[in-house]
Amino acid sequence: MVYFVGAGTGAADLITVRGMRLLEQADIIVYAGSLVNPQLLTYAKKECEIYNSARMTLEEVLEVLYQGAAQGKTTVRLHTGDPSIYGAVREQMDALDQAGIPYESCPGVSACFGAAASLNLEYTLPGVSQTLIITRMEGKTAVPAGERIESLAAHHASMAVYLSAGMLPELSRRLMAGGYQGTTPAALVYKATWPEEEAYVCTLEDLAQTAAEHGITKTALVLVGDAIAHRHYQKSRLYAADFTTEFREAKK
Repeated sequence: MVYFVGAGTGAADLITVRGMRLLEQADIIVYAGSLVNPQLLTYAKKECEIYNSARMTLEEVLEVLYQGAAQGKTTVRLHTGDPSIYGAVREQMDALDQAGIPYESCPGVSACFGAAASLNLEYTLPGVSQTLIITRMEGKTAVPAGERIESLAAHHASMAVYLSAGMLPELSRRLMAGGYQGTTPAALVYKATWPEEEAYVCTLEDLAQTAAEHGITKTALVLVGDAIAHRHYQKSRLYAADFTTEFREAKK
């Protein structure tokens, strides 16, 4: 069996309990060494075979998975954050389907939620934003035309932008072209939840300068939206005294 496991945001204790137990049981671990905290490998048993996929091609990764399955071994493919977000897992799953090899997924905490925790943010503030957009700038991998930054910015929702820290002047320009004001609150979170985390709250027009001042060019998440400032929001109706729920009668 192959298990696709989300490593979480970075801190070794932010992997799920299920993910930790799978690492403890694994005979083979193939981990994304460029972003996964190596401390997570301390959960592995001594005889576990460990491969760093940062130095491997897709075909080389698949060969390890195939061999593990042929030998009846438990294999963990350890991805950063949650495998379903920028994990490039579908191509691996399709190959396993073709080979008749069973697999399961174990979710993880994605970076945007680790960053929110570090800044004590709520992305979905009533009266401010009820939507979180997770996206990225196009780079080596293109994005569909309808999902360009300008189009998404027009919604004025909370936005978490991955894989774009090296393109901040262009990102800021395009976000403002799409409808965000230059004074829109923004945050730059470098290696969220890692020991070396850095987090800075600024405005969209100051985003690139903030990154330059702190030497941040990669491995950082960009957050944009009025929810970051947590001002001018409405209280949730769920806990309002005059609101009846399945569990509580409204108080007169």
